[in-house]
Amino acid sequence: MAVEVVMPKLGMAMKEGTVSLWSKAVGDPVQKGEAIASINSEKIEMEIESPAEGTILNIAVQEGQGVPPGTVICHIGNPNEKIKIDEPVAEETQPKIAVQEKPKTIESPILPMGNRLMITPVARKMAQAANLDIEKIQGTGPGGRITKGDVQKVIEKRDSIPVNTEERIVPSQPALENQQQIPVKGMRNIIAKRMKESLQSSAQLTLTLKVDVTDLVILQKQATETLQKHDSTKLTITDFVAKAVVLSLKEHPKMNSAYIEDNIILYEHIHLGLAVALENGLVVPVIRNAENCTLRQLSNKGKELARSARDGQLPIEDMQGSTFTISNLGAFGVEHFTPILNTPETGILGIGSAYDTPLYIGEELERRTILPLSLTFDHRVLDGAPAAAFLQTLKRYLEEPITVIL
Repeated sequence: MAVEVVMPKLGMAMKEGTVSLWSKAVGDPVQKGEAIASINSEKIEMEIESPAEGTILNIAVQEGQGVPPGTVICHIGNPNEKIKIDEPVAEETQPKIAVQEKPKTIESPILPMGNRLMITPVARKMAQAANLDIEKIQGTGPGGRITKGDVQKVIEKRDSIPVNTEERIVPSQPALENQQQIPVKGMRNIIAKRMKESLQSSAQLTLTLKVDVTDLVILQKQATETLQKHDSTKLTITDFVAKAVVLSLKEHPKMNSAYIEDNIILYEHIHLGLAVALENGLVVPVIRNAENCTLRQLSNKGKELARSARDGQLPIEDMQGSTFTISNLGAFGVEHFTPILNTPETGILGIGSAYDTPLYIGEELERRTILPLSLTFDHRVLDGAPAAAFLQTLKRYLEEPITVIL
């Protein structure tokens, strides 16, 4: 009996999921646990694995199509197995006489209908990258479907034809065939829309500041050595910054707010967002009620959320409701940058790469460690002076690091 593969529910708040890519086509054999498609919802993108061994009998949801969780997206069963598809009941504007019909049956593999061209997703991408006309490629797959092997043969045949270099015309501008057009979809499409909306819907301004974290680096190493005698906890500079941000937000509550429909909403609790870079985008996991967390708890929760995000296991609920966000580009050698607000939040802090430099301490020239910080804030909520005061409070905590752990 054919097995239904449904759109999974990636979180309690998920209303729709989109098939971003089919890795298999109708008629392809699959093993249990083999990836058959990629789906995305909000900022989550993950692969769907086959729940059983068999053959792809049909594909009910096409690439780019969004459907509610629980919707059947394909069937897997034995070759040529018949499957029953119940047709949805359509609402009629005029009353009609009810006619009882038997469920329709479809035999697999499905052959191409009319002039529809059958081609696997991988083959289509290869053809586009090689600038091939897929209408001229002869398919050898089930029902005449064009496969990866068919495209590869055409490419090899084309490349084997000798070119007369004497007759070759050198264009004055880059040839159009050397350009690659990449459709913006999935997570990248969501990020693109949200970043544009953020800049268009708020008045963003960025202030930068340098903090002397020499004493903090010493304390961080000492604290890590002590903690690792008892467990595997490893405190980082980012952990200390996160705790200092929470303490600073408690002193400057207007920075822990949002501008919503001509109202400034001051939040009672601090839900700290931590931007995490993924291979194909970024997500912002949220540490809820961060004001109640110790330095060690912030460190452990942050690392756990980041790990889940990179493994594609982060629920949507853990990416919603942040009141202030931290973004760290220090690992890439970046110093100051302009982080974009995670609207409707009022502020986002960018952490740069720490570096050593000579600095006068009194009359003595010493080697000190400097940490660049960049604060982007919504000028509709507060002005430059209070935003700068927040940065000064943050600087005080980081330059007197013992206050962070007391």
